[in-house]
This record gives sequence, structure tokens and C-alpha cells, in this order.
Amino acid sequence: MSTDHAFSTDEINAVYRAIAERRDMRHFLPEPVAEDTLLRLLQAAHNAPSVGLMQPWHFIRVTDPELRQRIHAMVDSERERTAEALGERGNDFMKLKVEGIRESGELLVVALRGGREKHVFGRRTMPDMDLASAACAIQNLWLAARAKGLGMGWVSLFDPDELGTLLDIPEDGRPIAVLCLGHVEAFYDRPMLEQEEWTEGLSLEHFVSTNHYRPIEE
Repeated sequence: MSTDHAFSTDEINAVYRAIAERRDMRHFLPEPVAEDTLLRLLQAAHNAPSVGLMQPWHFIRVTDPELRQRIHAMVDSERERTAEALGERGNDFMKLKVEGIRESGELLVVALRGGREKHVFGRRTMPDMDLASAACAIQNLWLAARAKGLGMGWVSLFDPDELGTLLDIPEDGRPIAVLCLGHVEAFYDRPMLEQEEWTEGLSLEHFVSTNHYRPIEE
């Protein structure tokens, strides 16, 4: 059934295309991102829904080359610890390119703001809805970047306390993402971890049931 509130067919197709072709990018070109483009992408992120309209996100734009290098070193150290934790898959993991911190045109760190405890609306039984809200902002940024032809990668290989100290994030705040954003030579045809044969994503039928939780065996 059609509705007067629907976008045009071309606009709808564009939304679904951005969703389908979004990739977690690791390979970047060193070209800078235009200032007006970056501002528009950050505004798209800021337009995200948030529980109780708490807007728990804070975006830190990293422009200091030395600071960028220190973040890279921090991520690289965690990469080695992750490889060790993976046991027999550790060597394969170390062959994967897991970030583009030194190459991407822009580097952003997303943090949960301090003072979030005062927001009770929607969080009394689910306090982690602040994280869910910030993730919506990141997804907005990701999709807007893809529509603009820019790639983005979400890096989570870091110690939150260590990164928080480095970036002067308040004790009641918390970094949740290092985002590599910039121009790319090409987008991956499939998720990179599938292309590298690290894992395979499952189809939708494995994640939908009716009335009760009924997972389909993998």
C-alpha cells in the first residue's frame, strides 16, 4: 500500500543502495575530506535518534599527526593482544588489515559524553541505551559517507581507559569508536572479512522468528 509520506522511487532506491553498499573500509587514499562535506556528515550523525533525546555522543576530530600516530600505536598493541587471544587463528588475524588510521583523510573518535547518569528516560532498566543511541549516530555518518562516495571504518581495537586518558575524555565518559573516514580507490564487493575468508555472514532467516526467540541453527 502506498503512502503520501513515502519518498520517490529513486530516493528509496538510493537509501537502500547506501545500506547495501556500505562497507567497513580499511584501505584509504590520503586525500583530505572537504570541510563542508565533513560538517554535513557530522550533522547527519547528530540527526540520529537517541533515547530520551539525550544525544550522548561527542565527536573528537584528530588533526594532530603525533596524536594520530599514538592512537595507531595503541590500536596496534591491542591488535597483537587480540591475535594472542585468538590462539590458533592468531597468525591469520595478523595478516588482516584491521584499520586505516595513518592513511585516512580524517580520523574521528566517538565518545559517550559525561553526565549521562542524569538521563533516566528509557534507561532505567536499559542503561546501555546510551551506547545504542551513539551507534545510531555512527551508522548515520557511515551511510551519509557512502552516499557521498567516501569510505569509513569503525576501529574498536583499543583500551577505552587508555584512549580516554590520551584524549582528555572525562572519567564518566567513554570512547567507543575510532573512525577512519576518507576517499577510497574502490569499495569492497563484499564485506572484507568475507573476501579474506575470515568468516561468512549469515542470511536474514537465521535472525528472524515469530512470537518467541527461535534461533535457526548455523
